[in-house]
Amino acid sequence: MLPKSKPKIGVLGIMQELYDKSLPGITERQEEYARNVCEELSDVADWDFPKAARDRDDIENILGDFNHKGLDGVMIIMLTYGPAMRTVRALQKNNLPILLANIQPEPEIATDWDMADLTYNQGIHGAQDMANAILRTHGDNFEVISADWKSDEFKNYVSDWAKAAQAATALKRMRIAAIGKMHGMGDTLSDEAAFTRVIGPEVNREYIGEIYRFMEVISEEEVNERVIVERNRFDVDEDMPEKNLRYAVRMYLGFKHFLEEYDYQGFSAHFDTFKGDGRFEQINMLAASNLMADGYGYAAEGDTNTASMVSAGHILEDTAHFTEMYAMDFKRKSMLMSHMGEGNWRIARKDKPVRLANRVLGIGDLGDPPTTVFMAEPGPATIVSLVHLVGEHFRLVVSYGEILDTEEYPTIEMPYFHFKPASGLRACNDGWLKAGGTHHQVLHLGDQRQKWKMLCNILGIEFTEV
Repeated sequence: MLPKSKPKIGVLGIMQELYDKSLPGITERQEEYARNVCEELSDVADWDFPKAARDRDDIENILGDFNHKGLDGVMIIMLTYGPAMRTVRALQKNNLPILLANIQPEPEIATDWDMADLTYNQGIHGAQDMANAILRTHGDNFEVISADWKSDEFKNYVSDWAKAAQAATALKRMRIAAIGKMHGMGDTLSDEAAFTRVIGPEVNREYIGEIYRFMEVISEEEVNERVIVERNRFDVDEDMPEKNLRYAVRMYLGFKHFLEEYDYQGFSAHFDTFKGDGRFEQINMLAASNLMADGYGYAAEGDTNTASMVSAGHILEDTAHFTEMYAMDFKRKSMLMSHMGEGNWRIARKDKPVRLANRVLGIGDLGDPPTTVFMAEPGPATIVSLVHLVGEHFRLVVSYGEILDTEEYPTIEMPYFHFKPASGLRACNDGWLKAGGTHHQVLHLGDQRQKWKMLCNILGIEFTEV
């Protein structure tokens, strides 16, 4: 599981010594302005602003230090105009995502402004020189925002970018466990070396026996405590065999200890591996659901690409959910979204309890796995799918729409909901198929397109909305 913390962002505030003689104290004044910007944004990130960068040495030392510290990104603010050629060498060595904030101390030009006021607020033409230098040094994979620094528009944009930068950092450090793979499933296949180079995570093949070994050492007391948690959290079927619930809890705890022991932030397990091992009594429905709710990445059937995106999705927004498109509903202009029984129950609608069903499940050919059953909270939602096209060419296929408030389906004993794409049922599905969108997806509540688009820009991959 990735630790919950705010993004760590450095502020490179650029000005020049030119104005010291004509405007004594300008450096201290503009540094105070930069600190006020950091304070204004203190709830969206932890900010590192050492001092104003007034010459090439300052710029190279400060940006180099941000990289050495392993911050998530750097926000550049022009405290006055500063010649951008001074930044070129520093930019060439920079590995951090860049946001160029085209802001100034005052939001409105007053009739009594003098040359001092114009100098304090002249960042715009410095930003133009700076953007040109970034474009010609780094390419166009940086973000810009021109806005009043005290506005919600500015704060929201910076917040989205900071989370995207944090997710990109996390992906580079991420470890994903792969336990089995469904035979013949092609759209989730990837060149894992290219995946690591471009997207970031290290994918490791693990043995299902490791999970069994961790399950064996879980104490009865630990199982007892967790069973109480599950009974308090879920609406457990009255006919649920205690033996089945305790086994599902033991499996969840075994997976959790395994992930913690080997520092994995997500995993994918194929259901056939449990039967194939010969020692398991159930497949991992409750374990997958609880671990997603705990903040781990997950996807079924050996799909480590989607498991990685679920893990990154937890950083972009609190709740990321693994799902797939099950069937189309032409009357509602929607798709029924579900998977075999895994689901992040934190996205469940708030007006109904989450059921823990005593479910009969033929898939996996083992005993009945306790399964969470819920519908997602109605409202705006975003679905994404990572596609590996060829070589180092990756694409994120995205659809924005609405989770519908529909009736319940008593016979569907797994997480489900209707997703109505804003682009229309046909346009979305035709576009999804043409873009190579896979049959496994990450779902977020709300409109999260901007964060995913920023993450794609940082990673240097395509963003395709359908």
